[in-house]
Amino acid sequence: MIEICHIGLGANLGDPLAQIDWAITALADLPASHLEAVAPRYRSRAMGPGRQPDYINTAVRLRTALQPLSLLRQLQRLEDLRGRTREVRWGPRTLDLDLLLYGDHCVSTPELTLPHPGLGVRNFVLAPLLDLDPHLCLPDGRRVASLLARVGCAGIVRLSDREPQ
Repeated sequence: MIEICHIGLGANLGDPLAQIDWAITALADLPASHLEAVAPRYRSRAMGPGRQPDYINTAVRLRTALQPLSLLRQLQRLEDLRGRTREVRWGPRTLDLDLLLYGDHCVSTPELTLPHPGLGVRNFVLAPLLDLDPHLCLPDGRRVASLLARVGCAGIVRLSDREPQ
C-alpha cells in the first residue's frame, strides 16, 4: 500500500543548508519511495538547552510503500550517516529527520508516535507543511493552517533561494 508521508528536516551544526540539501537528495533515493515536493527553507531559533546556532528547517512530501517503522529506521540511518548524536534532548544536530505524518495513521509505540507529538505547536514545522499543502489536515481533522495561526510565526524567517545562511 502506498502512503503519502510528511517529513520534517532540520539542522544547526556544520553547514545546515548543505545538510538539508544532502538529506533531500537522500530522501529522493529511499527504496520504494518517491519524493513529491520540497517546502521552502526557514531559519528558526533553537528550542533546546543552552546557546545553540539557529536551525534551518523544511519539510518534504514523500509517497512511499515503506511501513512506518521501516521508514523511521531509514530516516535514522540517514541521520547517522551525517554524524547525528542523541546525547542531549533537543540538543544541536547535524541533521534531524522527523516522520511527521504517515497518511492518516495514528501510531503510539515506544519507538514511534504519529502524528509527531510536537507537530501542532512548532511553527518551524507547521509553516513548511502549510507551504507543501495549504489544505493539509491532521488525522484528527485539525487544519495545519489553523494550528499555525494559533502558534504564530514569531522566531521563524522564510529564506529566499539567494539568502545566505
